[in-house]
Amino acid sequence: MSLPEQPGASIFSLEEVDVTYIGSRGPRPVLRGVSFALTAGQQVGLYGPNGSGKTTLFRCITGLVRPCKGQVRFHGKTLRDEKDFHALRCKVGFVLQHAEDQLFFPSVLEDVAFGPLNLGLPPEQAREQALATLRRLGLDGFEQRLTHRLSGGEKKLVALATVLAMEPEALLLDEPTNDLDQDARQRLIDILRALPTARMVISHDWDFLSAVCGEYRTIREGRLLPCAPDVRHSHEHVHPLGGEPHWHLS
Repeated sequence: MSLPEQPGASIFSLEEVDVTYIGSRGPRPVLRGVSFALTAGQQVGLYGPNGSGKTTLFRCITGLVRPCKGQVRFHGKTLRDEKDFHALRCKVGFVLQHAEDQLFFPSVLEDVAFGPLNLGLPPEQAREQALATLRRLGLDGFEQRLTHRLSGGEKKLVALATVLAMEPEALLLDEPTNDLDQDARQRLIDILRALPTARMVISHDWDFLSAVCGEYRTIREGRLLPCAPDVRHSHEHVHPLGGEPHWHLS
């Protein structure tokens, strides 16, 4: 059974959504009867095996994949066409799993200012908003850096900046810690903890999810379900470099 919408006004919601992919072996159901709503301040971690439909869920929310059944709504309005979904994408920022897919201008400033420009801000205002966002993320001095020369962690932070510069109501983050070293991972945790923005975060890293989210869901056989609550425990274990600061993937 899918989860009902959360009480209160939602930013976006899905109602009994089905998504089926058609491949060489015939139809493959990915999402089945998914109902969910994200409200202001809600911070949801999404966990599940590869291929379970987590990224498809995000793509469905943002209109990149259209459901074969059910409805997607933004502030209660049913989204029917590209114009409707464009309105949602202006306020629901989607940070892709691979930062390279999100950065397409030569310089960092051009990438971060693109969203505000696309929203209709004058060039100077868009530039100031981009610079303020970079400062907020501790990326002062990055504005003229070439994006293709950034490290993996720097690209992740710049990709997040491109979304935050649009001042979204909600964030969708797909595997944001992939390829990050420990320092970059902790920096991302600190940034997200300081953001009151509603969010859904896909990750296989349970420790990361517990640091940046307050509730959890999983996708099993196409159904969106609550995860078991956290249970704190301690144990002894031995592995190489175990004395160094580290984290474990669940």
